[in-house]
Amino acid sequence: MTAPTSLPPATSPAPVSEPPARFRDLLAAEWIKMRSLRSTPWTITLTTLFVIGSAAVAALADYNKLAGSGASTREPPDFLPFDAYPAAGYLTLMLVAGTIGALTVVSEYSSGLIRTTTVAVPARGSVVLAKAAVTAALWTVVGTAISTGSFLVSQAILNGQHAGVPITHPGVFRALVASALLAPVCALIGLGLGVLIRHTATTVLSCAFTLLMLPTLFSRSERWSADINHAMPVTAWKRLVQNWPPDPESLVYTATVPGSWIVYALWPLIAVALAVVVVRHRDV
Repeated sequence: MTAPTSLPPATSPAPVSEPPARFRDLLAAEWIKMRSLRSTPWTITLTTLFVIGSAAVAALADYNKLAGSGASTREPPDFLPFDAYPAAGYLTLMLVAGTIGALTVVSEYSSGLIRTTTVAVPARGSVVLAKAAVTAALWTVVGTAISTGSFLVSQAILNGQHAGVPITHPGVFRALVASALLAPVCALIGLGLGVLIRHTATTVLSCAFTLLMLPTLFSRSERWSADINHAMPVTAWKRLVQNWPPDPESLVYTATVPGSWIVYALWPLIAVALAVVVVRHRDV
């Protein structure tokens, strides 16, 4: 009779630990989320056509005005900034960019996808920074295309009356850059509001109010009120596009060019910083 042999105890395989997600992986994931939405390319395309079309309409209006004025009364060509960058088109761009920037975050909260995201990547601050980086990159490209297209189309129309100017004309490049950066600035503001509010309708309304309606509540005739008005992105954009000096006899306070660039920088930085702080200290 043989003695029973003892079998070695069965050991379970050691769990394989997944490496932590790298930031470039988060960027790739956020880019996939953004481009997989069918509404994103359609919204960007329609917005681009509308803004450039607004520039064409404004330029045609001045073209007809110059054609009717006659050569004897025509002034030397100058840069007509609100032909290349009409307020109607760019206020629409601000609203669309801010809304899509907000929906980048809010859509995940409303669908519950944010829970999956935070389980896969516990570093919530990194997720917000990745969203901000992808949003800023996308809207910088879109804003640059729209700004350049608006300028080229408007000047091509005005050239019919010899009123077009090249990009080297004084004030043109600053207006082009300011108009290009307006889209990412508003998109990042919307993203920050989306993290803070997390409700679709409330976030969109807050974004529209902050970007478009709030500046109208503060006049520029009083110093304190003008300072608040000048701290708004839309006021900063209008000052950077404007290529003529302020009227020294004007009764209103005018924003400065350096101050307007500071407004451009501070709004998105503060919005993203607040979003990172809030998402780290709040439950999903």
